[in-house]
Amino acid sequence: MERGPGRKQATGWALAALIGGGALAVAPIVRANTGPAAAEPPGRTLTRGHPLGIWKAAVPPRRMSGEFDDFDPIGIEAGTRIIADCSLNWIDPDDGRRYCFSSGTSLEVFLEDPWRHLAAASARWRRMQRRR
Repeated sequence: MERGPGRKQATGWALAALIGGGALAVAPIVRANTGPAAAEPPGRTLTRGHPLGIWKAAVPPRRMSGEFDDFDPIGIEAGTRIIADCSLNWIDPDDGRRYCFSSGTSLEVFLEDPWRHLAAASARWRRMQRRR
């Protein structure tokens, strides 16, 4: 493969067995060219991300709290108490209640159909509270 800005180069070969048919596939391992041609232009500096990750870079200065005693609604829906620090949260536009999430994935799943997840989590939360 060609080298240069925006080009990729083969760095080795990979051997993979396809489980169903018993066939073997051989393909080059490809990585982006990171040589001098792909470096930042002079005068620009590369910055490193926040040491705690992108989500923790925006932790509010004071503690927030949400519904379900700050547990993740997707976890509650599944019957599990997953602690969330509210750095990822969603505020219901209808009633202003805050819901805290333990991960970006959980929030994304929730946002696919928030009212269905809230109804299921609320019903499960009531059952979980009765068992206490």
